[in-house]
Amino acid sequence: MKQIANLFTLLNLVFGCIAIVFILQTGQSIVYVQPDGFTSWDMPEKIAMGSLFIFAAGIIDFLDGFVARLLKASSDMGKQLDSLADMVSFGVAPGLILYQLLRISFAKETDGLDISIAALLPAFLVPCAAAWRLAKFNIDDSQQHSFKGIPTPAAGITIASLPLIIHYQQFNLQQILFNQWLIYGIIILLSYLMVSNISLMSLKFKESGLKNNAPKLVLAAITIVAALVLQWVAIPVVLLAYVIVSLAFKNKIA
Repeated sequence: MKQIANLFTLLNLVFGCIAIVFILQTGQSIVYVQPDGFTSWDMPEKIAMGSLFIFAAGIIDFLDGFVARLLKASSDMGKQLDSLADMVSFGVAPGLILYQLLRISFAKETDGLDISIAALLPAFLVPCAAAWRLAKFNIDDSQQHSFKGIPTPAAGITIASLPLIIHYQQFNLQQILFNQWLIYGIIILLSYLMVSNISLMSLKFKESGLKNNAPKLVLAAITIVAALVLQWVAIPVVLLAYVIVSLAFKNKIA
């Protein structure tokens, strides 16, 4: 019974590995030149499939902690195993998504297919920041009721939402998201937020009462409205709201 939660964690890892396979197998041309000289580009749908497996890993990541508490099977091994799985699913896989997005963004430019790999390497700042964040969390016992920096799964799932926004062409944001300077900005911002010591609220309800849970309830309301109106775009919006609400209610964060 004690190993059931660890098996859930390993499933998280498996989904992360499958995500990487899809992300790397683009399988189609990404640049199209029209007869009138207009050049357009597309998001290979296998990258979007990779994103869906990262979301599946996120669901499992939530369930393994729930199962561990339910079965009273929490252990030091489970804690370390969880971090190792998260590193793959929410560090390496999202880093490869950013690598592919950068590659595609350069490919739409003249001679963009010959771009130096050095221009794509910043994508791997995200896996490095994720590793740092996970290691810091494991040795810091003060992060029980609040976090220092955004959790690695939150950053990874936010990155995973980008290919889905592009694939489904929501609000025509694909034109904006295929901009290498925006992608570099996303890399820097999320990497910084992961390794920073900014105090952010935990989403666990430890106390009863409206006053004590006001920040979480505000964020929950924003999440519901954003999900209904913005669909996949809601994910980066909710992450931004999470940071803003945490800072706005910092005096209430234990």
